[in-house]
Amino acid sequence: MTTVKICGLSTADTMAAALDAGADLIGLVFFPKSPRFVSLETARGLAAQAHGRAGVVALTVDLDDAALAAIVDAISPDILQLHGSETPERVAEIQRRFGRPVMKAVAVAEAGDLARARNYAAVADHILLDAKPPRGAVLPGGNGLPFDHRLVVGLDLGRSFMVSGGLGPETVAEAIRLLHPWGVDVSSGVEGAPGEKDPARIRAFVAAARAAGGQNGAGTSEARVSAGIPL
Repeated sequence: MTTVKICGLSTADTMAAALDAGADLIGLVFFPKSPRFVSLETARGLAAQAHGRAGVVALTVDLDDAALAAIVDAISPDILQLHGSETPERVAEIQRRFGRPVMKAVAVAEAGDLARARNYAAVADHILLDAKPPRGAVLPGGNGLPFDHRLVVGLDLGRSFMVSGGLGPETVAEAIRLLHPWGVDVSSGVEGAPGEKDPARIRAFVAAARAAGGQNGAGTSEARVSAGIPL
């Protein structure tokens, strides 16, 4: 079964929509420049709502140990998602220090970017392949841009990988059938406006992913347990 992640949730109502739809992972964004940013206080309530029903992912960008520790203490995330310029050495250090599975986002625009993904796969628990942001963009992800999925057809990183970037209810099934990823991740693709999740699109996305990925074998029990996903 393909793992489904809804990222950038920021209200109790949209969290409930994602959980009721059957999302496996929910993402909370700790990047102040993002329209999906949540404070520690808000995140604490949202994480409590999700724990036991879905894995909780904390999305961070180049944070120091003190800031990461505050997040871990506040929400006890199942995965730390690193979406900045963290080096493989920094990824390994965070993994050791906090004892949590780490997912490293790697921006993809051309075949050469996959070498970076392989470097990170040597240390991270999961890899997130996302579209490379435009030059000068404020956000490292969540820009609603796709990348050429043909670049990663048949990709073997030796690690489970998740696909993001420009996905929505209309496109997720094709991505799953083409790539057979461990998981799919969506944020702006289920919004009516930046940072405003649409419950109907959340439900449609999860349903489309389930219909396409129910039998693809990507969501192994081992990978799901490592991500804190209830079986």
